[in-house]
Amino acid sequence: MIRNVLGSIVALLGAAAAVLSPFRDWYDGRLGRYYGVDDLFTGVTAAHPGVLGSILLPFLFAAVLAVVGVVLRFRPLVALAGVLVLGFTVLWMVRQGQAEGSLTVAGDGSGLQQGVAGAAGGGVLLLLGAALMSGRGRRDRRPRVAQPYAAPGSADPDTWPPTREPGPSVQTSPWPEPEADPYVGPSPGSSRDTEPTATYPVQDPPDRPGKSSPSGD
Repeated sequence: MIRNVLGSIVALLGAAAAVLSPFRDWYDGRLGRYYGVDDLFTGVTAAHPGVLGSILLPFLFAAVLAVVGVVLRFRPLVALAGVLVLGFTVLWMVRQGQAEGSLTVAGDGSGLQQGVAGAAGGGVLLLLGAALMSGRGRRDRRPRVAQPYAAPGSADPDTWPPTREPGPSVQTSPWPEPEADPYVGPSPGSSRDTEPTATYPVQDPPDRPGKSSPSGD
């Protein structure tokens, strides 16, 4: 997060320096916006083009790329803006050197001046900002695959294939589990239940003393 903020600030400063550089003197008191884009490819002339036809146009385009790259946190776009600014600055120096025979730097206002330094410094700041930015975090969009169970070791040979039964760490009741069917007798409706019940002769109770016979003897 801190890298993105610091890189964004540096990149925006570089873009601002690149856009402001054409409004300063570039060579022998001539403003940078007085150099046309065509002069960079055909040779420097004394004509003064319009603002949109001057060297300001590629610098504006590079600044837009830098701002978009900072908003999207896209480092290559910011780096591309820095390369464009440095590339057009170096190309102008080549054409200006061909027109003058050589490039000079003097303190009396002749030769290379602050506008060129601002353009070159802006390109360097753009590249530095792109290097400082961390960019977007990459998301792993690959589908997650369930990891297979590892093969058991020699200590637990009977635990394969894996089940969801509680392991030895789960505490169980110390009491024995009840039987599924505690009844152990014969099942209802068996032949043992249908056997006839044995009968015994009925004995008359013995006569009690003093009781007369029903015959009247």
